Amino acid sequence: MSATFKDLGISTDGAVGIVEIQRPPHNFFDNSLINQIADAFEAFDRDDKIRAYVLCAQGKSFCAGADFANRPQTGAAESGKHLYKEATRIFRAKKPSVGAIQGPAIGGGLGLALAPDFRVAAPEARFAANFTRLGFHPGFSLTYTLPRLIGQQKANLMFLTGRRIGGEEAVEWGLADVLAPLADVRKEAIKLAQEIAESAPLAVMSTRETMRRGFADGAEAATERELTEQEWTRKTEDFKEGVKSYAEKRPGNWKNR
Repeated sequence: MSATFKDLGISTDGAVGIVEIQRPPHNFFDNSLINQIADAFEAFDRDDKIRAYVLCAQGKSFCAGADFANRPQTGAAESGKHLYKEATRIFRAKKPSVGAIQGPAIGGGLGLALAPDFRVAAPEARFAANFTRLGFHPGFSLTYTLPRLIGQQKANLMFLTGRRIGGEEAVEWGLADVLAPLADVRKEAIKLAQEIAESAPLAVMSTRETMRRGFADGAEAATERELTEQEWTRKTEDFKEGVKSYAEKRPGNWKNR
């Protein structure tokens, strides 16, 4: 791959491409990072030698979402529309992918963790859709991808409580596919990608296309609805309080306005 990426490490292991997010410790995202990941996936799609790829991350968190504590607008009003449009490019990737989830995947970071076809998680992984705890509507196509993966009821539970789901429970729920010790998460993700890569590549892409038919379109349609709801919920007093209370690690003092 000839392109260079400011916040990604790109490597290969046989027929497996590896995309490593390099913004430790928490790998907060913004438009630039999502763009780079989409570009990397598209480059691997064009590379006939690559048959599957792995998305992993340096640091403590897989991706802790937007950095509201230090940059309240990250992924928010001025950039949210572009960010989530770029994320749709990730959902349109043509080859199968595996996420290596070694730590927290929170908010939009959960959305990013659900972009790959499969997830290998450590017990230390944490999955949370914490949007309502911050005082605004979920995004990153999660209202489409999460219930599709774990069912409507469990998705409702995650959305309305903001509860964190650990790696073991995530596998039980179908939110992750493989549980591996923290030290082995990336190795097991590559192993699964290599297993996929042993199948005939054209047949794999054809089958995946059938199984995911309409998936990216559904995710994009959900994004339009999410952005409409995010736009007004981000303007509430409760959103300001949600960001503040989250940074201060305390329950929100909601005003319902």
